[in-house]
Amino acid sequence: MQAHDQTDPADPLARERAHLTASRAALRAMRADAEALDIRDVTANWVNAAVLERQIDDRIKALADLAHTPLFFGRLDYLHAPGADQAEGADGEQFYIGRRHVHDADGDPMVIDWRAPVSQPFYRASKKDPMDIALRRRFGYTGGDLTAYEDEHLSDPAEDERASRLLQREIERPRVGPMRDIVATIQPEQDEIVRSELGGSVCVQGGPGTGKTAVGLHRVAYLLYAHRERLARTGTLVIGPNASFLHYIEQVLPALGELEVKQATVDDLVAHVEVRGTDDTAAALVKGDARMAEVLRRAVRSHVTLPTEPVMVVRGSRRWRVPAYELEEIVRELLAREIRYGAARDALPQRVAHAVLVRMEQAGEAPDDRVQDAVARNPAVKAAVKSIWPPVDPAKLVLRLLSDAEFLAEHAEGVLDADEQKALLWTKPPRSVKSAKWSAADAVLIDEAHDLVSRTPSLGHVVLDEAQDLSPMQYRAVGRRCTTGSATVLGDLAQGTTPWATRSWDEALGHLGKADAVVEELTAGFRVPREVIAYASRLLPAIAPGLTEVASVRESPGSLAVREVADLDAACLEACAESLRREGSIGLIAADARVPALAQALTAAGVTYLSPGEETTPDTRLTLVPASLAKGLEYDYVVLDEPAAVVDGEPDERTGLRRLYVALTRAVSGLIVVHAAPLPEQLA
Repeated sequence: MQAHDQTDPADPLARERAHLTASRAALRAMRADAEALDIRDVTANWVNAAVLERQIDDRIKALADLAHTPLFFGRLDYLHAPGADQAEGADGEQFYIGRRHVHDADGDPMVIDWRAPVSQPFYRASKKDPMDIALRRRFGYTGGDLTAYEDEHLSDPAEDERASRLLQREIERPRVGPMRDIVATIQPEQDEIVRSELGGSVCVQGGPGTGKTAVGLHRVAYLLYAHRERLARTGTLVIGPNASFLHYIEQVLPALGELEVKQATVDDLVAHVEVRGTDDTAAALVKGDARMAEVLRRAVRSHVTLPTEPVMVVRGSRRWRVPAYELEEIVRELLAREIRYGAARDALPQRVAHAVLVRMEQAGEAPDDRVQDAVARNPAVKAAVKSIWPPVDPAKLVLRLLSDAEFLAEHAEGVLDADEQKALLWTKPPRSVKSAKWSAADAVLIDEAHDLVSRTPSLGHVVLDEAQDLSPMQYRAVGRRCTTGSATVLGDLAQGTTPWATRSWDEALGHLGKADAVVEELTAGFRVPREVIAYASRLLPAIAPGLTEVASVRESPGSLAVREVADLDAACLEACAESLRREGSIGLIAADARVPALAQALTAAGVTYLSPGEETTPDTRLTLVPASLAKGLEYDYVVLDEPAAVVDGEPDERTGLRRLYVALTRAVSGLIVVHAAPLPEQLA
């Protein structure tokens, strides 16, 4: 491998910089062409015009040239023309690999999208399998300026295969601001997941720093490239654990030219009621249990009453009678089909009307569909339907289950025991849906009831991040959003910090409705230094026995310091000041109960700080992070305050140790652990 930078007089950087300048000019020209489009005479009506105008606006936004984001980051020199399945390329042709496609005035490509088939060897080619690549070149940037490049001659047996210095530098680049894409540093095992097909669901188990979140986001970008038309119709969604996390990742897809992907938390998805209450652990565990789905199903179906009276339909001078036994057959047949409650209720008047039409035909009449619709709207039929199959309000149904012990016992018999039923019941039932202090788990139950009444629309693809913290009922809520689509599930069993945390991916995928999903494990760490991840991994036998330890590719001597101190606040301030003298972002992570004291100490010392989700700037690089919100976030340097307090802040030791594992693994370049109390024995 040969490395070059701007200090080498023989280096052809000028030619590469000229290509960058020309590519940026071509991108500006592409955007100008889009802005100049005149659609006044090409649309049939105002609706078509509005749709086309929006598409053009999206195209203009996607063609924005982001000054500090390199337009291309690599180059491939092919030995021969790519295969017949790859239309581009000729003998010896070079391809510049970047975040989006750029072409010149003649339509010839100047930059190839990283998702195109011809770009794949940039991520997969090796000495063992060069994939017909003579040379792979990586570029190094400072800001938006191309300042270095590095060559790998994959077809040259004499050249040693070594780790890329530019790749390492890009991984270690200081993090100020929101999460950025990893498109220049995707590894072969990550690329396989990114490019897996839309039809199949994938579950990625990945320890801290393995890039699972970035892999999930890049998979969305790849699927939108490969299946744009289909996903434009069906939609895509990224689900994260909280608003802070979503804010942190929200710039990744736009940087890759994808502007239409929606983001939400699970709470956002099920927001049928306002959440103002909380559950104790016992109630939350029962409400989150998948058995609640059966209780709700029974409760919804209990509203159906088998008919005991006939229906008499009067039309003109004729009267048509449908006897009770025939109505009962219709109702039983609808119940047996297990269709949605609302769909069956809509079908019932048509079935009754059909029975009337049969009698009309037997009497020699020739009724058509309009007659059937009129009979279905007949007052006698409508009254019978209301009596047999009344409407169900999902929130009122859940309210009754949680308030009425007899109603709950009737539908939970054989499903929940007496103690579990008692845990569900409100001590003081609210008067109405509006006055109820619903919890987050109640909202999930109401969402389940909504789906029992009318089907939840399905999206084309859903990415679910930090999935290990979801309850079975939350998995079902997400699964309803991709019943006809696919899912990418991302998580780490060792980082599950809820009482209902996922025990196995097979179990979770079953609740999600994706039991056939492929489970992939990422074990190579690129973010957390080797010394730091090894220290945190001492907790694994206690929190996730049998899970593979992350093997970091980054050795960084001096990246870990563990300090026993007398004055905790003062030591934390000193460690923060030490970290601030370095380049990059700093996270001060502490047990939630310790945050107010540390906030006071920082303010008294005149140190400005941010809350999680607020964007770091060159002037304010320190974020004070409650341990409960640290998951999914990353900082160049982390100061961890009092590990024992992090453990003690959770209801049980295993959850506390998992929370500590999360906090210990947020650092990219260095970690300082400050403690006055003894460390947990697993770390000693």
